[in-house]
Amino acid sequence: MFTSTELLLGFAANLFVALIIVRFIYYPVKQNKNYVFTFIAFNTIIYFVMSLLTTIELSVGAGFGLFAIFSVLRYRTNPMPARDMTYLFILIGLPVINSSLLAGAGWSAVLIANTAVITVLYLLENGWGFHYEQSQRITYERIELIKPENYDLLLNDLCERTGLPIKRIEIGNINFLRDSAEIKVFYDDPAQRGWDRDDNVYLIENEATAVTS
Repeated sequence: MFTSTELLLGFAANLFVALIIVRFIYYPVKQNKNYVFTFIAFNTIIYFVMSLLTTIELSVGAGFGLFAIFSVLRYRTNPMPARDMTYLFILIGLPVINSSLLAGAGWSAVLIANTAVITVLYLLENGWGFHYEQSQRITYERIELIKPENYDLLLNDLCERTGLPIKRIEIGNINFLRDSAEIKVFYDDPAQRGWDRDDNVYLIENEATAVTS
């Protein structure tokens, strides 16, 4: 059973680890205020819920009923990308681990578990020796360059206009009525700034190049 001091110290430790993950691992890559709020809020409330479950006597049915509240939540927003969903799952599971370990194994186990989580996330977010390829979809208007014999000209034109180190191209839908084609470009640059990673950037040019997302 947690005392008030143990509950407060456990909360501070759990929040400290959550802030390290969100502020120094997640946030520098994708600065989304809404997800930061969601991560910290979920992490905080679940810690206290789990502390409640480990502090007072509750029946199995009451415990499942308490967590079933989360199953009825529905966010009327765009689907959450896999990366953000993974962070949400981690920050939901973290207080469950911390509260359980504090009630049983103690602070040493909490330190080991949280250090391992932070280390793995940091290594994964910074590549960990893997070679990643990114892609973007582009609506392209110079339709005469999509011919196979003009592949090099198309590649050079896209590299020049996007500023991306494009290494290969896939031609998608072609619209001859509008003189445009859907093109997917692939490039190596995991630290590229100014281009969203959700594979939904479009490029359209009339007289001057205009980029919208």
